[in-house]
Amino acid sequence: MPDFTATKSRFHLPQGVTYLDGNSLGPLPRAAADRMGRVMQDEWGEMLITGWNKAGWMAQPGVLGDRIGRLIGAEPGHVMLGDTLSIKVYQALAAALSLRPGRRVILSDTGNFPTDLYMAEGLIKMLGQGHELRCVAPEEVEDAITEEVAALMLTEVDYRTGRRHDMPHLTQKAHAVGALAIWDLAHSAGAVPVDVAGGKADFAVGCTYKFLNGGPGAPAFIYVAPRHAEATAPALSGWLGHAAPFEFEQTYRAAPGVARMRVGTPPVLAMASLEAALDIWDGVEMAQVYARAQTLSERFIQGIEATCPMLTLASPRDPDQRGSQVSFRFAHGYEAMQACIAHGVIGDFRAPDIMRFGITPLYLDEGDIDRAIEVVTKVMVQELWDDDTYRHRSAVT
Repeated sequence: MPDFTATKSRFHLPQGVTYLDGNSLGPLPRAAADRMGRVMQDEWGEMLITGWNKAGWMAQPGVLGDRIGRLIGAEPGHVMLGDTLSIKVYQALAAALSLRPGRRVILSDTGNFPTDLYMAEGLIKMLGQGHELRCVAPEEVEDAITEEVAALMLTEVDYRTGRRHDMPHLTQKAHAVGALAIWDLAHSAGAVPVDVAGGKADFAVGCTYKFLNGGPGAPAFIYVAPRHAEATAPALSGWLGHAAPFEFEQTYRAAPGVARMRVGTPPVLAMASLEAALDIWDGVEMAQVYARAQTLSERFIQGIEATCPMLTLASPRDPDQRGSQVSFRFAHGYEAMQACIAHGVIGDFRAPDIMRFGITPLYLDEGDIDRAIEVVTKVMVQELWDDDTYRHRSAVT
């Protein structure tokens, strides 16, 4: 079992704050500032443009991609880092549709993160070929997988409730009717055991600023299964996805394999922060992290339900059916969460009524969970949320 006391010591955690929002933005790894400083001073400062070669900046998207690949069960050389999650969703979906030219249905669910659906809508309009985005309730996805479907596009762990899809099972159902499966791992990578290779996923995408703790705006990643790597057509044919970018040819030739999913210039400073964050994962196995997260989650659920009957569990009660977060419903959830934050417990709110708490054992322990229970109970039982101070809606909830 990993020494979670040791991993906790590798994060900067503000004094007096219990942080249960790592499912939205991970905390600062202590080594990140120094790593970024060295890149700025020793590499950018001293090497200038030669850093692309001398410091290996150009290779980092693939190097870091493989380190993320270990955490999601990917084959080496099939995960590429860069750009944002929205862009990676667009790339994966466009590639899947090009591989299934005779089909017109993109199947997703009503619990999917809106940006995935928005990107699908935009791609459909751009293609102008009569594609349809068909969204059903999460529980109805399996029955909706028919021979009309070109691509199944799902987020494995529901961002609001933490409900977890059975990736291998639904992927198998998609393949049985000739469809492809795209998985968004935004709330899975670094949170739950994932095996994209064993589960036969066709494409997978994810971000690195949540459970992987890469920092605000940290780059996203994309996985392309080996069987599709040479046939995938990149919809965003950026210069770094070219087979020979520094030949500066006038027409596009796709790079081999997943490298063709590169688009623009790598974010060197952001990659430095992510590199420091990934160092914490060395020697940590996802199965152990997940088991620990569920132990802490159960403790949190039991504590809240024992003291806060006004809160209704929105997450699945079965630990095997949820990711590393716990969500409760409350009509005044926004105000209640603002009150919790004001009293030192940071979670977040998702409309219309979800109070969301991320359970991340790399830096949370029983003492943190017990303190969170105490604060949430105080806020709810004493109705501290019922104050005009907490009713103002900020841009980010």
